[in-house]
Amino acid sequence: MEIKNKATEIDLFSFKTPQMRAFHMSWFAFFLCFFAWFGIAPLMAVVREELALSKQQVANTIIASVAITILARLVIGSLCDRIGPRLTYTLLLVLGSIPVMAIGLANSYTSFLLFRLGIGVIGASFVITQYHTSVMFAPNVVGTANATSAGWGNLGGGVTQIIMPLIFAAFVGLGYSQAVSWRLSMVVAGAVCLLTGIAYFFFTTDLPNGNFRELRASGELPKIESHKGSFWLAARDYRVWALFLVYAACFGIELTINNIAAIYYKDYFGLGLKTAGLVAGLFGLMNIFARTLGGFISDKFVHKNGLKGRVRWLFIALLVEGIALMLFSRMTILALAIPSMIVFSLFVQMSEGATYSIVPFINKKALGAVAGIVGAGGNMGAVAAGFLFRIENIDYPTALLILGVLVASCSLLALTVRFSTSEEADVAAEYGRALEKRRAARRLGVQLGELVPALRSLGPMDALRIYLGIALSIKGIFFVTNMNELEASLGQNFGELQNVLSWAIVFAHVVGGASLVLGFVTRVAAGANALVLLGAAVIAATGTGLGGDLLRGNVDFQFTSFVFFCLVLVTWRGAGPFSLDRFLNVDNGKEARPEER
Repeated sequence: MEIKNKATEIDLFSFKTPQMRAFHMSWFAFFLCFFAWFGIAPLMAVVREELALSKQQVANTIIASVAITILARLVIGSLCDRIGPRLTYTLLLVLGSIPVMAIGLANSYTSFLLFRLGIGVIGASFVITQYHTSVMFAPNVVGTANATSAGWGNLGGGVTQIIMPLIFAAFVGLGYSQAVSWRLSMVVAGAVCLLTGIAYFFFTTDLPNGNFRELRASGELPKIESHKGSFWLAARDYRVWALFLVYAACFGIELTINNIAAIYYKDYFGLGLKTAGLVAGLFGLMNIFARTLGGFISDKFVHKNGLKGRVRWLFIALLVEGIALMLFSRMTILALAIPSMIVFSLFVQMSEGATYSIVPFINKKALGAVAGIVGAGGNMGAVAAGFLFRIENIDYPTALLILGVLVASCSLLALTVRFSTSEEADVAAEYGRALEKRRAARRLGVQLGELVPALRSLGPMDALRIYLGIALSIKGIFFVTNMNELEASLGQNFGELQNVLSWAIVFAHVVGGASLVLGFVTRVAAGANALVLLGAAVIAATGTGLGGDLLRGNVDFQFTSFVFFCLVLVTWRGAGPFSLDRFLNVDNGKEARPEER
C-alpha cells in the first residue's frame, strides 16, 4: 500500500494538517486508555483491604489486566488494515469505556478479576496509535513520530498514579466512603474515554488524503479483500516474532512496573499511599521525552547505517535496560532507588521507541498485523512477569533481578532482525525523497545535523541549561525523600490543594530538570520551574506557609534571583543548538533556522 503525502517533519504545535491532528488525537486517546487501564493500580491498597485480596489474588488481577490485551492487539492490528484506524479507535474507546465504569460494581475477588480482564481490552489502543502515525509520517521522522505518540500516551501510566489518588481523595472529601470513592473515580476515567472516542471519529482521517472508505471507492486504495490474510502474512516472518520477544522485554517490563511500583515503594521503603504513588508516577512520566529520544536516535542511526543502524541501536538500548533493572533491584536506600529507577525507566522507554522505529519497515502490506503481533509481545512479557511476582517465596527485589537478567539476554534477539539488500535500497530511496521534500518545503539546502557533530555547537548557555537541569532533578529527588517536610513548608492554608502543589513542585523539578538536560520542550520546562521558584519565594516572603526550613532554606535572595534569572533567560532564548529541540525543530527560537540568523 503506497500512501501519498506523508508528513516529512513534525510541527508539534500545529493542528492544521490531517497528519498532526492524527498525531495529537492518537497520543491523547492512548494516554486516556492507559490512564483508565491502570487507573485502579494506585488504589489497589484500598481495594486489597476492602475485598480482602491475598498476594496471589492481587497478582492474578494484574495478569488478567494485561493477558486479554494480547488477543485484543492481534485482532485490532488486522482490523486497522481492514476498516482503518479512525473507526477502529472510535469503537475501542466507546466499547472499552463500559468495563472501566462498570468495575465499580465489583464486590468480590471474582467480579473484580473479570472487570479487570474486560478493562485490559483498551490496552490494544497502542496498536492503533502506532498504525495511525506510521501511515501519516515519512521514513525520516516516522521513528520519532511513533515513539513520541506512544511515549506521551504511556504517560497515562504515570499520571494515573498521581491523579487517581487525588480524585479518590476528592470524593472522600465530599463525604463518600473509601469503598464508594474508588468506584466513582473509575467512573470518571471511563467517561472521559467515551467522550474521546466520539471526538476521534470527527477530528481525524485514516490517511493524509482521506478515509479508507472514500479512497477505496475512488480506486486510490486497494479493496478490503486484498487485506484478507494479512495476519498470516505477518506471522510467517521470523523478524516479527523476534520483535515480539524484544517488546516483551521492554514494554512488558513497563507494564509490570506500572502495576507494582506503588505497592513496591509502600512495602519496601515504608512510604505512604500518596508518596508511593508520587514516586511510582516518576517512572511513567519519563515517557514525556524518553520514548521520543529512543525513536529520535533510531532516526539518526538510519541516516548513515540504514535499517541496520536501527537494529544496532535497539540492541544497545535493551542491553542497558537490563543492566539498569538489575541495579535498581539491589537498591535499599530511597535516595538511591529513585535515581536508579529513573535511569532504568529512560532505557525501558527508549527501547520501546527503538522497537517501533523498526516495525513500519517489516512488511508494509500487513502493517497493522505486524504492529499488532509485536504489540501483543509487550503484554505477553507482562503476563510472564506477573507469574514471577505471584510466587510466594520470591520477593519483589529478587523478581526484579531475575527480570533484569532476562532482559539483558533478550537484547541479543534484536541482532537477529535483518533486512534484504532490496529492502534497504527501497527504504534508502524513500528516506532520500522525504529529506528532499522537507528541504524544499523549508528552503534548507543543508543536511540534518548529527548528535555527535552537534557537540561543536555546545556553548556556554547550553552548558548552563544542562547544569540547571541536573541541579533541579537532584533537588526534586530530595523533595521526594522529604515529602512531609515539603507539605509542611507549604502550610495548611491551601487545603486539599496542598497535595497538588507538592506534587507539581516535584514533577517540575524531576521531569522538567530532565527535559532541560536534553533540551526537549525547553521553554515549557524552564518556564514551569521559574513559576515554581517564584511561588516558593512568595510563600517564604509573605509567610503563607508554616515557615518550614525546606522552602525558606532555598530562597536566599541573591542565589534565588540568579537561578530565577537563568530560568527566565532559557525560557526567553529557547533550547540552543545542542538540544533535542534543535533537531526536532520544536521550541527552538530563531537559532533553529539558518535563514533567520
